[in-house]
Amino acid sequence: MKDTRMYPLTKPDDQWRAELTAAEYDVLRLAGTERPGVGEYTDTKTNGVYSCRACGTELFRSGTKFDSHCGWPSFYAPLAQDRVEYIEDLSMGSKRVEVRCANCGSHLGHVFEGEGYDVPTDQRYCINSISLRLEPAPE
Repeated sequence: MKDTRMYPLTKPDDQWRAELTAAEYDVLRLAGTERPGVGEYTDTKTNGVYSCRACGTELFRSGTKFDSHCGWPSFYAPLAQDRVEYIEDLSMGSKRVEVRCANCGSHLGHVFEGEGYDVPTDQRYCINSISLRLEPAPE
């Protein structure tokens, strides 16, 4: 993910490589995508907060997670709009909107609109499980 954008948290590439597993690095720093249906959080119903796996910034609450049956965790809204950044993505032969962590610039997934899901925003934040870490709510 060669990018000239500046983020509040920046690290040299070799430090990201040392701190993340190869699979995490591929998705978070190189904008890869994990295979559908294999992610740790695809079907989880645990209450809590989902944070960026790279930097710990809180991104999504479990209350906005819904079953989209697309193979990746889906949310209808981020915790706050300033927690994520939107980047036009023209790869894969179509126009999409990439979602990144606004704190460290790590790739999270994509957001889609107008798909007809019964959610308050009519948006589906399709997020790679490997980009997230779930902190369960206290019981």
